[in-house]
Amino acid sequence: MSYRILRCWAFHGGVGEMFENKKFDVEHALNLYADSFSLFPAPAIYDEEALKPLKSVIERCHIYLIGTVPKVDFVGARQSNRTLFVSMEVLSKAYEISWPLPDGIELKHEDGLWYLLDQQGKRSFVTEDAMFQQLALTYDCLKFDVQYIGQAYGSDGSRNALDRLRKHETLQKISLQGVPEGYRLELILLEVVPATRVVTVFNPKAEDKTQGRERIKAGLDKLFGTDEKERVSLFEAAFIRYFRPPFNEKFKDSFPSTNMKVLKDCYAKDFSAVVAEIGFDELPFKLCSGHVEAKDHHIASFNLSTAEERAVFFSPAEKSVVDLAKLADAMSNLTVGESVDLSRLLRERWKIPISAESKKQS
Repeated sequence: MSYRILRCWAFHGGVGEMFENKKFDVEHALNLYADSFSLFPAPAIYDEEALKPLKSVIERCHIYLIGTVPKVDFVGARQSNRTLFVSMEVLSKAYEISWPLPDGIELKHEDGLWYLLDQQGKRSFVTEDAMFQQLALTYDCLKFDVQYIGQAYGSDGSRNALDRLRKHETLQKISLQGVPEGYRLELILLEVVPATRVVTVFNPKAEDKTQGRERIKAGLDKLFGTDEKERVSLFEAAFIRYFRPPFNEKFKDSFPSTNMKVLKDCYAKDFSAVVAEIGFDELPFKLCSGHVEAKDHHIASFNLSTAEERAVFFSPAEKSVVDLAKLADAMSNLTVGESVDLSRLLRERWKIPISAESKKQS
């Protein structure tokens, strides 16, 4: 078992908690994680020249995150003995980051331009990426607020996330609605690791201990039978359900995908859980949303053991007009007490805050 899997389960308090009260003595969880990423401002999707250095990674990325990040402005630089200090401004707040300077290199300022000069007369300066990395390491001020998550795959994996974003109506919608002052739209493209990992747990407290051999074989079948298209769809689905981005309105309360046929096939694979991970030491931003706090490493884990859990997570959130009509009829016949109970259950399920007026009435 790799370190990445161990870290995943330790984060959730151990394998036992994830598989407690399970029916069978052998249970399987599908583990997915992002292996590489590309990060750039949204307008850069049309700049072929700027994206050339990222092309090899972009071609493998099928998942994309659209988010808002604070603008970072370079203010100036100074040198103190053998230390270089760079001043930055984020949301009207000043920050200073530093690096040790090698012997023979001095900071210069000429015609509004800061640069480092070595003894051979060569000019250089700290790269923007290095500044962002150091700023993120020194201060907790860079957050990527996830607004939308999507995927692009095509029939054979030939379509990447950039292809989709260049024609993306949601990206245009977010831009038209306006980005808060002091922020900009940023994109993260992710490559889901091109391999399948299944975590298998042997449960001595299981209700049914007679099918161990068959379920071990089923685990191996899942390992080799889940293709890249399914992994991409499950990864997208898990993190939409986890972050609940505001522009994923259609599916945010279910296990979604742009390709429901793929998820329908995954439903039949009988996973006990799906665990998806995003965590890069090189990413200068901490991912967050209105429902998830900012942190370096995110793990979206979902139990899929019961029929109810699987039905909720593998179905789109939208209901047909007929279903909604039936629901409306049923709700119209509720008593006052039943209505109060329903309201309470909905608040508990979706963590809806209770207003002061509601508290008075209850």
